Amino acid sequence: MARIAGVELPDKSRIDYALTKIKGVGWTRSRDILKSAKIDSARRLSELSTKEIANIASKLESYKIEGELLRETRSDIQRLFTTGSYRGVRHSRGLPVRGQRTRSNARTRRGKRKTVGSFRKEALTQKKILS
Repeated sequence: MARIAGVELPDKSRIDYALTKIKGVGWTRSRDILKSAKIDSARRLSELSTKEIANIASKLESYKIEGELLRETRSDIQRLFTTGSYRGVRHSRGLPVRGQRTRSNARTRRGKRKTVGSFRKEALTQKKILS
């Protein structure tokens, strides 16, 4: 397994796919890096020499990836909190930030549904009997 930017990449996978396992590198950036390094994207990671891997790693240094990217994102959200902006409030409450509707959707952001309502008469009488 090759280690690029602090991430272990699987040897059997193609190099263009393997680079997408690094946070901050998608398909487009992966292809751009390989094009600038003059490496065929169809090759497997195990077929690359150490010189080629070092070349890819040096090309990656010009981008914000992994820890640096996460720190920057976290600081941006923290800035929104401290300024008290609408987006910061939405982040703090765990609600969608970019204007999506929340009445019928946004389950991934809001979590599992919690039923809100009054007890039925039977449930109340059973509670009185038990206590």
